[in-house]
Amino acid sequence: MSDLSQDAAARRARMLIEPAALAARLGEPGLVVLDAQVELPSPRFDGDYRVASGYDGWLAQRVPGARHADLSAKLSVPHATLSFMRPAPEVLARELAALGVGAASNVVIYDRSDGFWAARLWWMLRWIGIDAQVLDGGWRAWCAAGLPVESGPADEVAGAGESLQVRERSGMWADRTDVEAILAGQVRATLVCALSADVFTGRAASRYARRGHIPGSLNVPARNLLDATGRYAPASVISEALGLDGPVCVYCGGGISAAVDALALTLAGHDTVSIYDGSLQEWAADPALPLDIAPVLSIE
Repeated sequence: MSDLSQDAAARRARMLIEPAALAARLGEPGLVVLDAQVELPSPRFDGDYRVASGYDGWLAQRVPGARHADLSAKLSVPHATLSFMRPAPEVLARELAALGVGAASNVVIYDRSDGFWAARLWWMLRWIGIDAQVLDGGWRAWCAAGLPVESGPADEVAGAGESLQVRERSGMWADRTDVEAILAGQVRATLVCALSADVFTGRAASRYARRGHIPGSLNVPARNLLDATGRYAPASVISEALGLDGPVCVYCGGGISAAVDALALTLAGHDTVSIYDGSLQEWAADPALPLDIAPVLSIE
């Protein structure tokens, strides 16, 4: 195996875990499994935005011992118009500690949506210095493997309240000003939209105020980076599909699909990736900001 292949395999092992490997570790001291599911149905018409906690699904069925990590409330900051905005690092650390995440914890994250919410939480943990793993293939792969399932109320979290030291990584987030600077040519970075081709081109209904994409963006749909089982494609396939070099700023509707692209880019060895946290929910709401509905620069 070449050094490049060895590096890719090592990154994958650090970032992802297979269902059977997780099953073998259940009950292991220090293991914390987080169910990050949020319910966000596809829009039926423009502006159709419906979001609900994934708590009921977690209560009905989950990986044994998994704790519900609420990205719709406790792990996001309340905002008048924007959903899922990242909280301050100290707030995030406090909420994770309440879930039993400590300095020596080994954290595994999954969801029931092919890893989209898991990727978002993985990116947030990475931001404050916690190197978690995502269950590759998520709940679908867990069930397909016939692995144990737990349901009903969970026991109180042992060790909740332990303080976590924040080791913030810089450059992982972008805001509207950063994106405007990229468009103005003041900052060198490639804008990437992680939404589907139909949403990117404006052919499909959008949850947001206007259809389309930020001008000059490449379209790298998050689902194109997963295989038929919901697992991440090999790093070589991701690199070929992305074809990107230099700094990358990824966005979507609310910073969720973008996290799949960001995780995939990291798998492929890119280390200058940021997520535009407000994404189209913020950008499309301001009629003064440009949106393009032409199918240009599309990677499908």
